[in-house]
Amino acid sequence: MGIGQAIIMELFFASNALYPVQMMPQALQYFSAVNPMSYVVDATRGLMITGDLTNLLVDLIAIAVFDIEMSILASISFKRMI
Repeated sequence: MGIGQAIIMELFFASNALYPVQMMPQALQYFSAVNPMSYVVDATRGLMITGDLTNLLVDLIAIAVFDIEMSILASISFKRMI
């Protein structure tokens, strides 16, 4: 659990949950663009708080692509264990 929390903590702080992406240093802005947590936060904010659904399709596609990639990597890793 500790390793998972360490990974999630970094993804959370590098997402747009706490600070706008425009206020981040340039390196974090690039990382935020590929950070799946940024898309989760943006979709949640649009659905629950602001009602702005203009980026919802992009957010859902980014989340789905990340989930598919991780599922494939997990199945490959699981097959190697067996």
